[in-house]
Formats: sequence, structure tokens, C-alpha cells
Amino acid sequence: MSSENVTSDRGSPPSGLVQMLLLVLTICGYGLWMLLGLALALGIYSFGRGEALVPLMLGCVFVSAGPLLASLRWLPMMPDWYGWQFSNRQRPTRETLMLLTTYLPMLGVAGLAHGDNDFWATRLAGATLMLCSLASVLFGAYGYRARRLPELTGIASQMPISRVVSAWYGGGLWLWLCVISQDASNWPGGGRPWILGLLLLALLLGLVEGMRWQALQFSSVDGREPSEILTGLQTPRFTAAALTYAVPCLSLLLAHLFRDDRWMALLAALACVLGKSLELRLFDIALYRRAARRPT
Repeated sequence: MSSENVTSDRGSPPSGLVQMLLLVLTICGYGLWMLLGLALALGIYSFGRGEALVPLMLGCVFVSAGPLLASLRWLPMMPDWYGWQFSNRQRPTRETLMLLTTYLPMLGVAGLAHGDNDFWATRLAGATLMLCSLASVLFGAYGYRARRLPELTGIASQMPISRVVSAWYGGGLWLWLCVISQDASNWPGGGRPWILGLLLLALLLGLVEGMRWQALQFSSVDGREPSEILTGLQTPRFTAAALTYAVPCLSLLLAHLFRDDRWMALLAALACVLGKSLELRLFDIALYRRAARRPT
């Protein structure tokens, strides 16, 4: 019998790919808000009300998709969202309260955004949006760490860093799409600063995720070889890495060769979401296998 079919007293089953997809979209949404809020706070974001409202609305769609589907019970495989079980009428967890609080500065930015976006209140709302989005990502990481990684201190310590860098990378790809779809000429050098920054974030994220997988691989599992936990996951991990890093980076580097580089930006953002969802799903399976082999 496979490790995924072990009884529930050995740990909660791994999350499905759809649930991980919604989680990654949430992380990307907060990353998008984080970078947008930072750009507004520094007064370097492109001019125009629409330039701010489009990424705000896109981030709102990403952030709201998961809790909306969970609360409406449209997906039976989603019994909870960040530990909040809607079906049992439980009180929201600390993570979900922080997630919901972030809507307030988002609405503030939406109401204050105007022509040059240099009004002091707009910059203050942008800074608040950035801080609340960062707190939401961190609260979500610590909540996941408490639920899934109570004993793996080495891996657990890397989870908040991994989530924040993932938010910057995924949100940055979507914000880059918004920028070049509207008017990249407002940025010095066009979209080149975004491309360079995203390439550096891809490198940083790859290093962080590699360390996380290595920590899991060399964690002790009842005297067994750690490689047993990752059996059969190597090929899917390669696919996930190709979608998360190779496709977006190639799209970033080749975008200038196309007359309409928006399609390359869209390809990069979509590939990152799919690859990261698959990678988180595989990591969740590896964690469940480890828990299933732990003695009762």
C-alpha cells in the first residue's frame, strides 16, 4: 500500500494540486500587492490611476479565489483555508484574520490612487499595503509550519524565507505583466530593471528551495535511508523546476525579441504558478511519507 493511503492518524493527507494552485495564487497575489505597495511608497511606480488599479484588482482575484471557493464548498477537497474550517463554523485563525485585514489598505490604495500617485496619503497607504501583505505571507508560513512541520526544525526555519521569496518572484512576474501591458515606457530603461530583478529572484528562490529539499532529504526517518521519501518524485520535481525557473527566465530573456512581449510575460507568470503548485504538492507528499513512516 502506498504511503499516501496510510490512515489519518499518521498525519493529514497531502493537499491536492488544485488546493496548491489556489495557495500559490494567494502567495502571488500578496507578492503583487507587496511590490506594488513598495513602489507606491517609494514614489517610483508608473503614473496613472489605471496603472495602480489593474494590479490591485488582479491581486484581489488571486487572494480571494481560495477562501471564496472554500467558503462556498465548491471544492470538496478543500475542507479548510489556512486552518479555518468553514463547515464547522469555527472562528478564523490568526493567519486568516491577517489575510482579511490586508483588504483594508488595498481598498485604501484603490481609493487614493490618482494621476501621479505621489500624494502622501497614497504613499502611506502603499507602505501599509506592503507591510500587511508581508505579514500575511509570514503568518501563512508560520501557520503551515505549525501544522505540517512541528518536528522538522531545519526545514521549518526556512519556510518563512521560502514563502516571502516565492511571493516576490511570483508577484513580480504578474506585476511585470501589468506594467508592460499598460506602459513600460514610464519606467527608466523600459522593463529591463524588472527583468534583471526577476532573474535575481529566480536564482535566490532556487537556492532557498534547494536547501529546503536537501534538509528534508537528510532528515532522519527511523533509521531508514532518507532517499525512500523522495522515491518517484525526481521526474516531477524536474518538471516543476523547469516550469518555475527555466520557462520564466527564458521568457524574460527573449521577451525583447518579440514585437508584443506581453505574451511572453503571460507565459512566464503562468508557468511559474503551475510549476510552484506542482513543487509544493510534491513537497507535501514527501512530508506525508515521512510522517507515515514515523512510529505510532
